[in-house]
Amino acid sequence: MMPAISPLSPPAASPLVTYGIGGLAVGMALAMSGLASWISRRSGIRLGIAVALVMAAQFGLAHSGVLQAWSKVPPPFMLMLVPTLVLTTRLAFSGLGTSLARRLPWAMLIGLQAFRLPLELLMHRAVREGVMPVQLSYSGWNFDILTGASALVVAFLSLKGKVGRPLVTAWNLMGSLFLATVVGIALVSMPILQAFGPDRMNTWITFPPFVWLPGVLVPTALFLHLVAWRKLRIPPGGEGTAGTDRSPGHPGKGMKR
Repeated sequence: MMPAISPLSPPAASPLVTYGIGGLAVGMALAMSGLASWISRRSGIRLGIAVALVMAAQFGLAHSGVLQAWSKVPPPFMLMLVPTLVLTTRLAFSGLGTSLARRLPWAMLIGLQAFRLPLELLMHRAVREGVMPVQLSYSGWNFDILTGASALVVAFLSLKGKVGRPLVTAWNLMGSLFLATVVGIALVSMPILQAFGPDRMNTWITFPPFVWLPGVLVPTALFLHLVAWRKLRIPPGGEGTAGTDRSPGHPGKGMKR
């Protein structure tokens, strides 16, 4: 039986969970800046500064206790989360997103989603420590570990040129649905709804550094999926990658015709 979770007490997480999730967030933030640098150095610097400022603001709000004010309407946490997801979506459909969709190889675009494998393992550990409610792990209703594990396989096959659009489409659809599912479960598990009961509320993500899970890691997964969908809409032969031939008849790297 999992211990009850207090909505107002800081999570008593182990260093593995605390620094693991925090480090993963920082690592993926650096990776996103690196992707932007793939397009231009200026884009990488600008995105890196923007992400650093957002992460600092999220950490500060979580540390101050502002995000734990669930009695306010709307909850401050939602005022942080919704704009973050909206801005992430806008970024994916911006000029930067267009350039990434045309130039990033599939192996890189899909392979970066493998961060969801160690994340899910850390989240499962958080459940065992009584930090996170069980419904958000693969012991409950979160199957996103399959996205992270399969990303390694699909990215490897793409690197070998053995992946076609049907497989990439199916994989991206699966990952998108699993992401939407866990986000939905997380939302209905918050104190304003308590869909899984008062002893399984999702409040740990309002404390640092766990605030970076919804604030950085979820937007990262969303951004990569959206760019992948944009890349799939490019007609075969219309893709290009940095350092490769981008003539109309040249297929995108790692993609079979």
